[in-house]
Amino acid sequence: MPVDGVQLSPAEHLMNADEIFIIAQTFVKFGVTKIRLTGGEPLVRKDFPKILELLSTLNVELSLTSNAVSIDRHFEQLKNAGVKTVNISLDTLNAERFHDITFRNYFDRVYQNILKLITEGFKVKINAVLMRGVNEDEILDFIAFTKAQPVAFRFIEFMPFDGNQWKREKTVSYQEIMEKVQSAYSPEQIIRLEDAPNDTAKNYTIQGHQGTFAIISTVTNPFCDQCNRIRLTANGQLKNCLFSQKENDLLTALRNKEDLEPIIRQNLAVKFAVRSGLDAPESFDDPKQHQQNRSMITIGG
Repeated sequence: MPVDGVQLSPAEHLMNADEIFIIAQTFVKFGVTKIRLTGGEPLVRKDFPKILELLSTLNVELSLTSNAVSIDRHFEQLKNAGVKTVNISLDTLNAERFHDITFRNYFDRVYQNILKLITEGFKVKINAVLMRGVNEDEILDFIAFTKAQPVAFRFIEFMPFDGNQWKREKTVSYQEIMEKVQSAYSPEQIIRLEDAPNDTAKNYTIQGHQGTFAIISTVTNPFCDQCNRIRLTANGQLKNCLFSQKENDLLTALRNKEDLEPIIRQNLAVKFAVRSGLDAPESFDDPKQHQQNRSMITIGG
């Protein structure tokens, strides 16, 4: 989040809890079995408890992505809704660097809440976006964290979004990450795990470690042939790929009492085979191909 924050959308431009539930029902009707609440930060919504309660009535696996700053206030709500897995966004294990990245002094709170989540029995995944010159020197520290803690550390390649000053040279590739791991551990110690169906991550563990690590190589080694994710943004826009600059408006259609099914089918029918058309490394050389994709902090979902 920028130091000065972002311009907030008027409440009437966003889906309310009931609208989220109605649209979610539509997707579940067509076979969706997992819903993740993400952001931005979903816990800042005052109606988060109602959203969670409504979605918990659907026959889906519910999960959450959070910055973990205030998640300890919601443990009982999450348990009552059947949430078992929580993804935490954390790009560093260094308190000073945490402030440099987030402009806030919440590292100790986030770290302690991760430990509390583990104690409370949640399955914890930690997402770290690797950026050259920022935190790529912590790869082995992240993996070392999995020795004593049963967490899944996931390295996510730096993706281009509006305002994040993406450059190819800032991306830390799947190959580079594995070379770093192989420099510290023997081949026998590095264990390739079986990925879950449609998993976007390549999963590993180190022999003797309680936890695991994984690489989500969106840029250098895409997994588009396995990806079955779609995103409904906070203002009711359907994105069939995070790289996509195009969206379809479900919220307006819902409020106009239109049938959502044709819009959803049309959106999925035009989904590109690879990264919303960025099918080659050269595609990233033209900023117009990706810099109009709104930033993650304004997507929500």
